[in-house]
Amino acid sequence: MKSTKTTNRLLDHIVYSVKDLDAAILTLEKKLGVKAVFGGYHATQGTKNALINLDNGTYLELLAADDDNKNILPPRWMGIDVLKKDQITRWALKSAQLEKDAEIVKQYHPEMGKITGGSRNTANGSLLKWQLILPLPTPEVELIPFMVDWSQTETHPHDALPNMRCKLIELYGTHPNSDLLKITFKKLGVQLRIDPNENINLKAIIQCPNGVVEI
Repeated sequence: MKSTKTTNRLLDHIVYSVKDLDAAILTLEKKLGVKAVFGGYHATQGTKNALINLDNGTYLELLAADDDNKNILPPRWMGIDVLKKDQITRWALKSAQLEKDAEIVKQYHPEMGKITGGSRNTANGSLLKWQLILPLPTPEVELIPFMVDWSQTETHPHDALPNMRCKLIELYGTHPNSDLLKITFKKLGVQLRIDPNENINLKAIIQCPNGVVEI
C-alpha cells in the first residue's frame, strides 16, 4: 500500500504492538530519529499507546498492554497477548460505511465484523471517541484491515500530533498464500502488496529523520 490512499480508501493508522511501551518508544526513537508522543489509555481494552505522525492523515500507533488495568483480562485485542516480538500486527482504514465493511470482513472470518464504540482520554485530558470494527485478539498478525469511524470526535489523533518529519512510503505484507486475501481486499477496495513468505508479517517503509527505514 503505497502512500496513504488506495482506490477509494484512506489509511487511518498502523498498529505496532509492543511488549513494553517505554522501551519501544526509546528503541524507535533510535531507529527513526523521532520520539513517539504518549497518547493515553484504552480503558475498555486494557491497552495504552503512543503515536508517531506519518503525515497525510495517518499515524503509527505503538500499542502495549496496560497491566495496571485489572478490569480487562487477556486475551486483549491486536495480538497483544500472543506477541512474540515487537512488530506491526494490524492496520486500519478510515470508514464512513462500517456496516458494509463489517459484512465484507465477516465473509473472510465469521468472528470479524463486530462494530463497537471506543474512547480514550488523551494525555491532555480531552476525550477521543470513535466507532470501529473490533480487531480480534488473535492471530498475532492480521493482514485484513479493520475500520475506524472518527465522526464522533472533533479532533482526529493525527491532527493533534506535531510534525515529526515522518512519512509512510509503503505498507506491505508477507503471506504463504496471498490468494486467500485478494478477494477480501478487492471487496474492500484496497490494494496491499503481499510478498510470498512462509511467515505472516506486516512491514512499513518510512521516510524519517534517520532516512528511509523499514519496521
